[in-house]
Amino acid sequence: MSVLSAIFGRVLDSVSTDIAIDLGTANTLMYVKGKGIVLNEPTIVAINKKTGQLVAVGNEARAMQGRTPSHIEVVRPLVDGVISDFEVTEEMLGYLIAKVRSDMRTLIAPRVLIGVPSGITNVEMRAARDAARNAGAREVFLIEEPMAAALGAKLPVTKAVGTMIIDIGGGTTDIAVIALSGIVVAKNLRVAGDHLSTAIATYIRDQFKVYVGEKTAEDVKIALAAIEHKDGAKEHVIRGRDVMTGLPREVVITNSDVRDAIAPQVDAIVEAVRAVLEKTPPEVMADIMQRGIHLSGGGALIPGLQALLEEVLEVPVLVVPDPLRAVVRGAGIVIENLALYEEILIDKEGELSPHLTD
Repeated sequence: MSVLSAIFGRVLDSVSTDIAIDLGTANTLMYVKGKGIVLNEPTIVAINKKTGQLVAVGNEARAMQGRTPSHIEVVRPLVDGVISDFEVTEEMLGYLIAKVRSDMRTLIAPRVLIGVPSGITNVEMRAARDAARNAGAREVFLIEEPMAAALGAKLPVTKAVGTMIIDIGGGTTDIAVIALSGIVVAKNLRVAGDHLSTAIATYIRDQFKVYVGEKTAEDVKIALAAIEHKDGAKEHVIRGRDVMTGLPREVVITNSDVRDAIAPQVDAIVEAVRAVLEKTPPEVMADIMQRGIHLSGGGALIPGLQALLEEVLEVPVLVVPDPLRAVVRGAGIVIENLALYEEILIDKEGELSPHLTD
């Protein structure tokens, strides 16, 4: 019977559509085995509160943000890299999985690989597994996002050489030192892109006495966020609601304002990297000094961050190619050959890496 089960399992694997998912706080990306990256949408959902039905997902829902009637709510089902609204996440995943499978000729449920932050709890991992399974997955695997990002950047994670990667996403910053297909030491910091946007909105409210929405703050971050001073003054016109009068008001924000707004968050990231380095074994540290630290995720694109880390840590820092898609590319490499990379996955009992820092 076990032989028949094994044969049947291999047949299923050969005809099913395997999917790798970078389930991020800001964006969800999907990789289909044999096809590559097929979807990149904001992790945002619009729900009709009267009926409980999905109204829009991804880009369509993002366009509705801040512009909906009272019976439609736009929500982000992930907070700080983990699922905060299980039912909405399940519905969103079901919609997206169905969307990418709609043009494929198989009725077999897919195997799904999901990237998760390195520091999540067993409960949070179980939520990710259950949401994907309830959304239609036949089998669910998990991979830590810094490991996936390192694979996506084609770093030698399986070799006896130390590799350090910093993945700055929307909800979390994952800092990990990797060697021999495992994480040697890591830290998960819940300071990332969304927190920079929140800091900008708070700064505008405090300094300019204007309320701005989440989308406006994110647009300002994308346009002006920088750590370096050498580019000269840049400006961005924003519109919001006056704190005192409640009336519409327009103000001009400069890159210097944004730099001041995000400085505490950037400092927290730098200190977290320093803390991981302090716990790194000497031999691995020697490899990192020679090979450098690698930056991935949207935060890697902040002008001046690379130079700041090099100056403070006195270690070369490199931005990986296409940093926004490094995690999903790495997850895609794994889903293309699960048997080869089985040892780097979080095991089926959901045990965390024993080498996480406090």
